[in-house]
Amino acid sequence: MSDATGQPRHDGRTGSATERLTAEVADAVRGEVRVVRDQLIETLRPAGLGVVLLGTAGACLVLGAGAASATALRMLEAFLPRRLATAGLTAGYVAAAVVLGRLGLQQLRAAGGTSARLADEVRDMVSTTAGRVVPAGADIARDELDRQRKL
Repeated sequence: MSDATGQPRHDGRTGSATERLTAEVADAVRGEVRVVRDQLIETLRPAGLGVVLLGTAGACLVLGAGAASATALRMLEAFLPRRLATAGLTAGYVAAAVVLGRLGLQQLRAAGGTSARLADEVRDMVSTTAGRVVPAGADIARDELDRQRKL
């Protein structure tokens, strides 16, 4: 260490007590940041693999649902005309989505706080979207029915 005159210390540093204290605190903070960074990296490595695996599992789930849907459609087509089978399956999916969506929103509202606000925002977005999509879909369906009648 140096004395009050700023003479070199045994570690080669010079300066006032304030400068030495600042340098020592900076060294300590750098060391702690390195430790935290290393711990974070070690923690995220296994988590990164877990996220990739969960993403892959989700993709497989989507593919499985698609395959199940195709199978259900083929089964319905054995008993119904193709368009009716497709419309019936689509209606079933929409009905299931509405029921599950309502149940999910009820759970969010019951949780209160931020979750309840999120539920209200989602409900408003869905209502706005449905207000645009349903009339357009009805017009398309009506046009298709008219076209089929003319054939």
